[in-house]
Amino acid sequence: MKYVWSLVYFITVFTISAEAQVLSGKQIDSLVELTLKTFDVPGISVGIVKDGKLIHAKGYGVANLKTGKKVDENTLFGIASNSKSYTAAALGILVDEGKIKWDDKVTDYIPEFKMYNPYVTEEFTIRDLLTHRSGLGLGAGDLMMFPDQSDFTKKDIIHNLRYLKQVSSFRTKYDYDNNLYIVAGEVVAKASGISWEDFIEQRIMQPLGFKSSAASITRLKDRSNSIRPHAPVNGKVETIDIDWSETANAAGGIWSNIIDESKWVILQMNHGKYGDSLKQKLFSEDVHEEMWSAQTNIGARAFPPYNTHFAAYGLGWFLSDVKGYKQVTHTGGLAGIVTQVLMIPEINLGIIVFTNQQSGAAFSAISNTIKDGYLGVTGYDWVKRYADRVAKGDAEAKKINDEVAATIDAQSKANNGKFNVEPYIGKYSDQWFGEVEISVKDGKPWFASKRSPKLSGELFPYKGNTLIVRWTDRSMDADAFVMFSTDKDGKPSGIKMNAISPLTDFSFDFQDLDFKKTL
Repeated sequence: MKYVWSLVYFITVFTISAEAQVLSGKQIDSLVELTLKTFDVPGISVGIVKDGKLIHAKGYGVANLKTGKKVDENTLFGIASNSKSYTAAALGILVDEGKIKWDDKVTDYIPEFKMYNPYVTEEFTIRDLLTHRSGLGLGAGDLMMFPDQSDFTKKDIIHNLRYLKQVSSFRTKYDYDNNLYIVAGEVVAKASGISWEDFIEQRIMQPLGFKSSAASITRLKDRSNSIRPHAPVNGKVETIDIDWSETANAAGGIWSNIIDESKWVILQMNHGKYGDSLKQKLFSEDVHEEMWSAQTNIGARAFPPYNTHFAAYGLGWFLSDVKGYKQVTHTGGLAGIVTQVLMIPEINLGIIVFTNQQSGAAFSAISNTIKDGYLGVTGYDWVKRYADRVAKGDAEAKKINDEVAATIDAQSKANNGKFNVEPYIGKYSDQWFGEVEISVKDGKPWFASKRSPKLSGELFPYKGNTLIVRWTDRSMDADAFVMFSTDKDGKPSGIKMNAISPLTDFSFDFQDLDFKKTL
């Protein structure tokens, strides 16, 4: 229903003429207000950089549904994986200083670093840490730092990489990875002699004149103008807790605002130069070109309206072509927060969109619509297109979840509401994730992780030896199949897992777990 209402609003309030035009400030305001309503996002902050200047910086909506505090251009957001470009730049600065080389072996700096395959360990370079081509699957090992409150340290994560099996050959396939950026942050620390957090703040943020940003939420000097994340909980968007593990700051820990982040965008489009008459230099032209050069092929098809012919990952940036121009961009996502930074350097355009709800469609609709005005693209109603896409995805996920719920209900009726969990009770251990326990808690069959306490919830019978776990924290949207294997006597001997919903965040990498019964 809300999508129909939004379309009417779009037609009457925000209409782009048949001729291409750069959006006015009022049109951007209307676009963002529509986006807030269409995708149920409490707050959004938008920045536009053109020809080296921040020409639009404005907040919309509220930072926190509970307090009603308004978003402005100084409101701080977790920028999530947009932090990765800072980690790449930090390493680039160290390359300029001769302290490292892009193709140095990781083991030269972190001797304990070890991948599952010995050859991969020996050949793994600093460049490989940044390019998502390790052979590990999408989000492999992210459960060590997502959701928050787990007790895995950086040392634990680096050690446990050796237990994660590769799903493709080394350097042959793109699969997005967070944990190797954690390792990259440790290379920064080893080569510089200071922590990654200190390096980012002292060597990047301070020279560029950042006023409010910090390398992690715990280092913010003033949090009075910062957002709270929001997510759908039982169908209604609510304020949720900030979900982040400090161990993963180099992969996604920075908090910033439009004013500060615009300085980063301007620096990038000036190839590492900044200050009066661009007389100062953060990193060299060679380092800039390396970061903006294709390292890992992603692949693309030349569909309208941008006719993109290539897509690749550089060092901390996604690269592609749009309407014949090079596009440099990245996105970021935490629980209840998603962000985007986008640049088209040849026309000196940068777009920054920060949001405090986990709808990627919101920032995409805004950035694409603004971008179209500069590229001369007409006829694309991105709010409507993304709303339709979201509705379709939600409907597909609902169908799957409803079918699972119906099967659980049928099982319950067939067994008069009784479920004998006794055969499954025990402790099970995975090499990299540690121990989980199947037990009875307050009279309910229960799944609980020892090292990641948020992964705790009630178990329900599904089919055969497959159970369903519904996590207590309903904001996670990550309920999972819990599939028991059996020994020769038919007794449960192990567990594998998979997410139920196709919308579950890829960092819930249940598919990488392989539990063996220990007790």
